[in-house]
Amino acid sequence: MQFLEHVPLAPYTTFQIGGPARWFAEAANEEDIAASVAFAAEHHLPLFVLGGGSNLLVSDAGFSGLVLRIALAGITSTRENGRVIVSSAAGEDWDGLAAYAVGAGYAGIECLSGIPGTVGGTPVQNVGAYGQEVSQTIVTVRAFDRTTGAFVDLSSADCGFSYRRSIFNTVQKERYIVSRVDYALHENAPANFVYADLARYFAARNQAAPTLAEVREAVRTIRAQKGMLLVAGSSDCRSAGSFFKNPIVPGTVLDSLAQELGVEKRSIPAYPAQDGEVKLSAAWLIERAGFQKGYALGNAGISSRHTLALINRGGASAAEIVALRDQVTAAVASRFAVRLEPEPVWLG
Repeated sequence: MQFLEHVPLAPYTTFQIGGPARWFAEAANEEDIAASVAFAAEHHLPLFVLGGGSNLLVSDAGFSGLVLRIALAGITSTRENGRVIVSSAAGEDWDGLAAYAVGAGYAGIECLSGIPGTVGGTPVQNVGAYGQEVSQTIVTVRAFDRTTGAFVDLSSADCGFSYRRSIFNTVQKERYIVSRVDYALHENAPANFVYADLARYFAARNQAAPTLAEVREAVRTIRAQKGMLLVAGSSDCRSAGSFFKNPIVPGTVLDSLAQELGVEKRSIPAYPAQDGEVKLSAAWLIERAGFQKGYALGNAGISSRHTLALINRGGASAAEIVALRDQVTAAVASRFAVRLEPEPVWLG
């Protein structure tokens, strides 16, 4: 493998923003991952692991350490106890894996179609959409443990999954480098279309039992309508997708919102969470804090299709995206006393 110097990072991100990496390398196998960790240690460099760049905002100054892009490839499947275990290398395109599973008739990740990024990033964020999360299917995450210098196989329970969280982005952040993920999927199982957007989509078409392929296509269509599907040439797609997490708050906060707005509680989009808490719609909060689709702040802006996506309107700097982020979070906090948490990783 090669260790390159001063490599621009913007082309490796969906935001298309960011300065250069001081050092850059691509790992095509597990040996390359170990070698890169050793290189970073030998040269006293911070190490950042890059996947598809779809959940990443790189600073204008770039990154002074080593960026390791995971390029491991390969998908296999085996049958085990009535399930199909689909094993995918971390560098595989996630939507490509969803297409593979649907094409083979394996249910479990069809609602996660169209999400940009690579397989290795899915357990880190516990990627989820339209009624499914990867934690529902992940059985094993294989990763390099930077503490012990060895590869380990982590079970789903070991990963500590919760809403958009895992040990990989919380208590064990930067300890593990994912090389492979195993998913337990099901043959001859019905497709999942219980999520409201999907239910409405098929109800309008009088389809009571859509196939996996039809659900996948519906998800991609809905994502495209919201500007959440990568389409070449579209400024709405120069983004990190959903920029803010849907906040999880005590149930009393929902009561306060209804009282303050003078509306019935059931009119506020909210979903049950654990321990009496509720998950609010970040997009709903943003809109009612005064931000509409298409809002612009310099070269940064809000998608013309979905208020949850901050976009690079063309030539935006990371500083402009950060300024817009801060403007939105401050307005929501002031209006509703709810703090929004960004989803993308900040580098540099």
